[in-house]
Amino acid sequence: MSVNIRIIAATNRDLRQAVKAGQFREDLYFRLNVVTLTLPPLRERQGDVSALAQFFLDRHTRDAKRPGMTLTPSALDALVRYPWPGNIRELDNVIARAVVLSPKDMIEPNMLALMADDAGLRRRDDTPLPYLDFPYHESMEHHSRYIIHRAMERAEGNQTKAADSLKLQRTYLARLLKQQKD
Repeated sequence: MSVNIRIIAATNRDLRQAVKAGQFREDLYFRLNVVTLTLPPLRERQGDVSALAQFFLDRHTRDAKRPGMTLTPSALDALVRYPWPGNIRELDNVIARAVVLSPKDMIEPNMLALMADDAGLRRRDDTPLPYLDFPYHESMEHHSRYIIHRAMERAEGNQTKAADSLKLQRTYLARLLKQQKD
């Protein structure tokens, strides 16, 4: 029996640089590097946010059997202005959460679980983030998730390094990460 497969791989790293630095196998790079597509992060393509948000909204409302849900103009504006540190996956998750948790068919800005950006608790345009209007514990949970997510990104997924940067025990960080998945 013969099998013909193709591999599609994605990364946010410059693999050529990783090969030069000895952090990625050169032979594997040449096996994978047949067609390269470079797609800028969502924060550099704010014009795509509306179309992607509508795409994810359509998909999640269909999956949740909640047809007719829409984003209010102010919610769409909040999505467009947000810097998207988690890129398209974050947008997908924000829309999925809003569809599942929204009590109404109109998704308002305060129903969007948007995290803080690098500047702290404000967007690039210096307006407060919507989750700051949530109840105290919910706001703290969102901010905690953001801090842990950023630390894990900076540590390239290494829990020990992330825990050190947060001045936490690794086991405690592991418990927080598990809680976030549940």
